[in-house]
Amino acid sequence: RPPSFPSPAAAPLCRPAGLPAVCERPYSSRGKEKLDMSTYPVESIRNFSIIAHVDHGKSTLADRLLEITGTISKTDRNKQVLDKLQVERERGITVKAQSASLFYNHEGINYLLNLIDTPGHVDFSYEVSRSLSACQGVILVVDANEGIQAQTVANFYLAFEAQLSIIPVINKIDLKNADPERVEKQIEKLFDIPTDECIRVSAKQGTNVEKVLQKVIEKIPPPQCNTADPLKALVFDSTFDHYRGVIANIALFGGEIARGQKIVSAHTKKRYEVNEVGILTPDEQPTHKLYAGQVGYLIAGMKEVTEAQIGDTLFLYKQPVEPLPGFKSAKPMVFAGMYPIDQTEYNNLKSALERLTLNDSSVTVHRDSSLALGAGWRLGFLGLLHMEVFNQRLEQEYNMSVILTAPTVPYKAVLSSAKLIKEYGKDQITIINPAQFPDKLSVSEYLEPTVLGTIVTPPEYIGKIITLCQDRRAVQKDMLYIDENRVMLKYLFPLNEIVVDFYDALKSLSSGYASFDYEDAGYQSADLIKMDILVNGNPVEELATIIHNDKAYAAGKLLCERLKETIPRQLFEIAIQAAIGKKIIARETLKAYRKNVVAKCYGGDITRRMKLLKRQAEGKRLMRKIGNVEVPRDAFIRVLKRETDK
Repeated sequence: RPPSFPSPAAAPLCRPAGLPAVCERPYSSRGKEKLDMSTYPVESIRNFSIIAHVDHGKSTLADRLLEITGTISKTDRNKQVLDKLQVERERGITVKAQSASLFYNHEGINYLLNLIDTPGHVDFSYEVSRSLSACQGVILVVDANEGIQAQTVANFYLAFEAQLSIIPVINKIDLKNADPERVEKQIEKLFDIPTDECIRVSAKQGTNVEKVLQKVIEKIPPPQCNTADPLKALVFDSTFDHYRGVIANIALFGGEIARGQKIVSAHTKKRYEVNEVGILTPDEQPTHKLYAGQVGYLIAGMKEVTEAQIGDTLFLYKQPVEPLPGFKSAKPMVFAGMYPIDQTEYNNLKSALERLTLNDSSVTVHRDSSLALGAGWRLGFLGLLHMEVFNQRLEQEYNMSVILTAPTVPYKAVLSSAKLIKEYGKDQITIINPAQFPDKLSVSEYLEPTVLGTIVTPPEYIGKIITLCQDRRAVQKDMLYIDENRVMLKYLFPLNEIVVDFYDALKSLSSGYASFDYEDAGYQSADLIKMDILVNGNPVEELATIIHNDKAYAAGKLLCERLKETIPRQLFEIAIQAAIGKKIIARETLKAYRKNVVAKCYGGDITRRMKLLKRQAEGKRLMRKIGNVEVPRDAFIRVLKRETDK
């Protein structure tokens, strides 16, 4: 092969090995002037994240920082520049952490600032903790109008535990109801940060934002690493590109990386040749090399979505290093079944799921099948919003419409039967699917997952909120008055009580002022039962649910009513029942279609009329004995889909 031709390993995905690079992606980052990153030594690098409660102005502050450093040009259209996904634009929330490199001159020295904009919603706290691993400091943004809210507290402790420098910023001081003094006092009381360290800014108007950059340079330490060390790079995010394969976002903890080098993944042990390295400004900007302490992207011809594991360590071929600790895997809180609307779409949905789970590694996937809905998957999500966003991304990015069943949580059973313990090989099993629910006789106790919830609310709503929490079987743990306008409540909740509509109920009770955040609190013993749905005496496996004994009657009645509306009427009467074991707890009767057999009677004796009705009733009884009710597929979909109309 002539030397001008690329080697097969370096060939991008869109061309066969050995062909010249003519069909290169037309709008790729090629053709841009390559930057020389060696002018930024470790001492002049600062890596930081922006963390806050949802809607406190993280992405707007990121926009202003990008404008001040000249990374993007100043226009009126710069609104949430880093929120690239369609779902983020539509909902106005950040779902994925996005990074960008800024160049800033302070007191005659050129600094390289690597900024990561993080999500604020509790469901995406995994993204936040992952972003913090690539940082040495954070900007904690608090709304001057709203004050400290639940997720502010949670994110502060994430940064505090990671021992990062924290710069408090009070945003939205341009609002007429803003009260920065009150917020400063809250920050001092809760986080023990002196009031004179808080910077008051208006990210929308750009007031005081320059001060934030100066504080970042002064307060946040440079990364602890050396260019002379062997290469050690952490993969903290990755995306899939149809033309160039997997694009991995990396943070360098040692050494340097350049095009043409051979690297090895510590996780898969596979070898790759680097095709391109660069920084994100926020668009891809290729560079000659990346050095220790810098954050950027890497393309190395990874063709399979599973090859770029988030938390993986990359090192040079024949220069192995101790892998970085990586990330503790996210713990799914909510499970739901996902099935293709048409079974012929199964393979397409499978590849779409693989690509999307590469980008969102906190989703767990298990194969599953259902008699009514066919082959599918049981997916584990971090919360309900996470599940909705995942579904929306499947539809928008991969054009896949799916059936999502009602969300459930993982329960556990402590087995007492020696036969079952031998079968499972352990005395405690996790139950995701109600079909696997073991009988009460062979179990010593059932366990349900719990969470420690933090609610921050104005004091006038306390009564209503306490009542709501007690209805959800919650136990109060703590109550703290932050100041005269804010109360922090801590409750221990069973997870299945808050998973569907608790957040909505809390928001409507408190006119939108209360905020909610939760963290995992292990398992506790619970009185759980399996509730079956019978149609004409035959159990319908897909509709079985695991539920707490106290809530069984209400849930059974609701399911029976919904089934009554969706099952088509037959020529005979259908009984729809909810049962626990042999005991029926709720029933709805679907009346039969019947011909008016007494229409021909005009006058005459009543016995004639009774005889005709009796004969009809006998015929219906016989028909019911031999009649079989097929619950149609769309009835399942309507019943199993989330109860939005409750």
